[in-house]
Amino acid sequence: MTEASGEQVVLIDAGNTNTVFGVYCGDELVEHLRLSTDRERTADEYGALLLPLFARLGLDLAATDAMMVSSVVPPINSTMESLARDYFHTTAVFIEPGMRTGMPIRYDNPAEVGADRIVNSVAACEVYGPPVVVVDFGTATTFDVINSEGEYVGGVITPGIGISAEALFSRASRLYRVDVRKPETLVGSNTSSAMQSGIYYGYIGLVDGILKRLHEEIPDLQNVVATGGLAALIAEGSEFIREVNPMLTLIGLKLIYDRHRVS
Repeated sequence: MTEASGEQVVLIDAGNTNTVFGVYCGDELVEHLRLSTDRERTADEYGALLLPLFARLGLDLAATDAMMVSSVVPPINSTMESLARDYFHTTAVFIEPGMRTGMPIRYDNPAEVGADRIVNSVAACEVYGPPVVVVDFGTATTFDVINSEGEYVGGVITPGIGISAEALFSRASRLYRVDVRKPETLVGSNTSSAMQSGIYYGYIGLVDGILKRLHEEIPDLQNVVATGGLAALIAEGSEFIREVNPMLTLIGLKLIYDRHRVS
């Protein structure tokens, strides 16, 4: 049972591959869990999954004070609204254009920027200071740039490592699926190890190639922080990634919630 106290806030990061739930009591993140994103999962199914978690923590779902959602999967937004209403007895607040985040968006069309990219950028700027680059290893791998004035100025979007590996498996009839992991040697002595080497070191080459160019364009860039499912794996071999923070999105959601509440 948790001893944390204060306002109970549920934060949700709904991505194309995974949906992450976090529970804050006051300023303390007391629990988080990652579920696969299922567009067909109902609010009742989410409730059935979350009830035992809250019970173990000694928390009551219905005692939730607020719920904030970052979603890049519009089909599940109505499910999140039902979950907030029926189980948390509150209203889901979604990250959307025009919301007070404390970060100016210098993008041609700010509405095009994914909610998760803004949330991550807010957190990175607050925790690590500007200028900073966030590399988020999700379904797509995104590079988001915050300048020295703390403004979001844009970024780079590439296919994620999972998508890249799946393309190799599906297009080459004699190749098969392998785990994405760091191989023991660069030169593979069999098909499996050769594929693992190509996927792992090839993707690090992509990541570091972009980061090298970003360092050239942003001479005072000091901080590069990675987040997402495979962040730690890729960061291990990267020349430029200095920090790995798997909780970056939840931190950003909490920061935006606090700023939105007082706006």
